[in-house]
Amino acid sequence: MEKEIIKTGKLPQIDFESKATYQSEVIELPISLPDVNITPPNNDQYQLNLNVNQLIYDGGHTNAALEEKTASLKTQQKQVEVNLYQLKERVNQLYFSILLLQEKKALLLAKKNELASTLKEVNAGVKFGALLPNSESVLEAELLKVDQQFIELDKDKFSYIKSLSQLIGENISSEITLDNPEISLDFNTEINRPELDLFKLKKSQIKASEKLISKKNSPKLLGFATGGYGNPGLNMLDNSFQAYYLAGIKLKWNVFDWNSNKKQLKSLQVNKEIIDTEQEVFELNTSIELTKHESEIIKISEIIESDKEIISLRKKILKTSASQLKNGVITASAYITELTNLYEAENNLKAHYTQLLYSKANYNTTKGTKN
Repeated sequence: MEKEIIKTGKLPQIDFESKATYQSEVIELPISLPDVNITPPNNDQYQLNLNVNQLIYDGGHTNAALEEKTASLKTQQKQVEVNLYQLKERVNQLYFSILLLQEKKALLLAKKNELASTLKEVNAGVKFGALLPNSESVLEAELLKVDQQFIELDKDKFSYIKSLSQLIGENISSEITLDNPEISLDFNTEINRPELDLFKLKKSQIKASEKLISKKNSPKLLGFATGGYGNPGLNMLDNSFQAYYLAGIKLKWNVFDWNSNKKQLKSLQVNKEIIDTEQEVFELNTSIELTKHESEIIKISEIIESDKEIISLRKKILKTSASQLKNGVITASAYITELTNLYEAENNLKAHYTQLLYSKANYNTTKGTKN
């Protein structure tokens, strides 16, 4: 739309004007001629004019204005893209938070099933006098605690899904089950962020602005025509209402602007230097962030291997504890402690695995690589 407005500068400009004036003095001949009666114009005068101006040549100013506007629109569009891209990290955070809650719920369900199965065996042991009745109460209380944790997980997931829905502008069902994404990494590729394109477009816009300023004082050649009706007309000695017209060409050239253009060009050069500095800072910060993510990925990968060993040992311990509980060697509380230890170890593994995926996703987002 703005480009179309600029283009109208090449179209004929038509305006209408009217005026009525009263003059304290009018033209009078200082001499009198015999047999010639010249009536001076009236003090009150009237004019109705229709003016048409057509640009013939403007030294490329209009074309430069179109180029500058095109560069400006491209910059604005890219800025919108950059703003949207910066929401990706928030989307990653919400997505993997929901994913982690799903993993926790699955582990909690396994824990609940294990407790329910053990409770049945304990009930039988209590019935036949092999175990103390208190064992049943301990397990039932732990099952109630598990149910409370289910409520907490469901509420948190609902909250995260609602936030994610608002962020991406799509309605997501609270019953949705998210999948673990397959994320590949390439530590050797270059940064491909939209911000880099934005810096280039800003520089292009400055270049277009410089060209526009250089054309600002170019000479302009215009054709014009005026048709009118007034008293007096073009003949000032004819004191009556007359129709008239005139046509011609005119040249306009601002030969001195008090160094206004020079100052504007200097200001643009300062802006260009600022953009160069911003780009350098952005690239440096991005490189630092990538190094941070890479270190995090390596660290979590090593922790995951350790988690697997811990879980293997915890399963052996729990198996022994379950046997001891059935035989009345340990209390239900001691068994629950070992079951909780295994649950927490498995939780840590799932949390670290999700954290690894999250770090990989953030690495690709920071670099500008599609996941």
